[in-house]
Amino acid sequence: MDEQLRRRSVGAPAARSLLLTVLGEYVLPRPDGVWQETLVAAMVSLGYTQQAARQALARSTRDGWLSSERRGRRARVTLSSRTAELLHSGAQRIYSFGQPWQWDGRWLLVVLRVPEESRAVRHQLRTRLAWTGLGSLGGGLWLTPHVEREDELAQAIADEPAAEARSFVAESGRMGDPRRLVADAWDLEAVSSQYTAFLEDFSAVRAVAPETCFRQQTLLVHAWRKFPFLDPDLPLELLPADWPRERAHALFRARHERWRGGATAYFGAFEGETPLASEKAA
Repeated sequence: MDEQLRRRSVGAPAARSLLLTVLGEYVLPRPDGVWQETLVAAMVSLGYTQQAARQALARSTRDGWLSSERRGRRARVTLSSRTAELLHSGAQRIYSFGQPWQWDGRWLLVVLRVPEESRAVRHQLRTRLAWTGLGSLGGGLWLTPHVEREDELAQAIADEPAAEARSFVAESGRMGDPRRLVADAWDLEAVSSQYTAFLEDFSAVRAVAPETCFRQQTLLVHAWRKFPFLDPDLPLELLPADWPRERAHALFRARHERWRGGATAYFGAFEGETPLASEKAA
C-alpha cells in the first residue's frame, strides 16, 4: 500500500490523488475523523462531481486507506493506522523540504544487483531509489549526497530477497567535474521546469474568501508535495546557478501561511464548525 500511496501523492490531480492531499492537510490533524459528507463536499468544492467524490472514497476505503463507521444514517470516516503513519511521514518531509543544508562532501554509493528474471523487482527498486532521491550512473550504481538515508535504503532493499546490494561512503577524488557527475545522474532540467511551472501557477494567485483559500491551499500543497520525490535535494554547490528551489520554497511557505486560516475554517464548516471571521486569509 505504501507504493500506491506514494504514486498517488505525486500524481496529476485525479480524484484519489487530490483526496490524499485533503486527507493529509485537513483530516490528519483530526484523530476523530470527519463525516463522509464532509469529504464529498470538499471534493465537490475542488471541482469534482459527487459521483466522482463518492467513488474515490469507496475505492480508498476498499484499499484500506480509510475506515468507515456507521453512526445512525451517517458514516464517520477515519484514517487507517497505516495511512496516518505514511501521511505523518509525508508531512514531515513536505514541510521540511526546501531548506538549505550543509553538505560534508561525502557520497553514499549503492551497487544494486537484481537477477534478470526478476524484472518486476528491479523496476520496483529503481522506482524506490529514485523516490528516495538517488541518481543513477548506470550499471546498477546509484548515489546520493544524503548519507543519512542508508538505513532507509537498506530496509527497502532487504524487503526484496531477490535483490543484492553493497553500499559505500566516499568523497570525490580529483578526477572529474562534480557538476558533470550530477548532470549525468539526475535530470535537473526536468526538475527546474517543474519549479518554474509552480512559480508561474501560484505567484499571481490571490485568495481572500475562505472557499477560494481552501481551493488554492489544497492545490498548492498538492503541487508542492511532489518535489521531495522529484528533487534529489542536492547541496547548492552542486546545482546550476539561479536554481529555482529557494524561490519556490519561499513562495510555498508564504502562500501556505496566508491561506491556512481561511482554508481550515472552510473545511471545518462542512463539519458544522462555525468559521471565524478573524481566520480569513488575506
